[in-house]
Amino acid sequence: MRCFISIDIPEEIKDSIREIQNQLPEFFGKKTEFENLHLTLKFLGEVDENQIEEVKRRLREINFNEFKTEINELGVFDNRRSKKYSRKIIVWLHLTKCEELQKQVDEALKDLLSEEVRFMSHLTIARVKDVKEKNNFLDDLKKVKLQRMMFNVDAFRLKKSVLTADGPVYETLEEYVLDAEYFDRIEALQFSIVSVTD
Repeated sequence: MRCFISIDIPEEIKDSIREIQNQLPEFFGKKTEFENLHLTLKFLGEVDENQIEEVKRRLREINFNEFKTEINELGVFDNRRSKKYSRKIIVWLHLTKCEELQKQVDEALKDLLSEEVRFMSHLTIARVKDVKEKNNFLDDLKKVKLQRMMFNVDAFRLKKSVLTADGPVYETLEEYVLDAEYFDRIEALQFSIVSVTD
């Protein structure tokens, strides 16, 4: 089965991302479906049943605190000279503070699957096959209004991807909840400070 490890995006953040997608300049291609918006921590490719059970076991051993991430930048990967990619331009949003969790995932799977050569924390919002004028398209992208979006990352997921005629369908195989202890301590401290000042 074709699998990957991801951070899912909360519904209210997806609503804001859809507003950004609606601001994108005209292009030939496809916007990422609302239900498929996510950040890929690691793409596993084709994995057999025995291998996937070992992947699950190792991912369960990851100990990592919840954290807040912010969507703070819109950018592109320009693949027009590459024969590997059919989508020539990828439009993405950058997410902060996801690199350490990705390193933990890579470390857990390092002698089972190949490590990421270069990880860039992003979620794809559009795959562009072609544009009439590339320079105009890129200039218009700079005019897209990017509001501040922050959310709490409290879990990551192992998913499988099923390719259909209507596009990929993602199914969660297992969820891994992150440690909430850090935020619990902060909330307890804030409550204590309020109690004392009262």
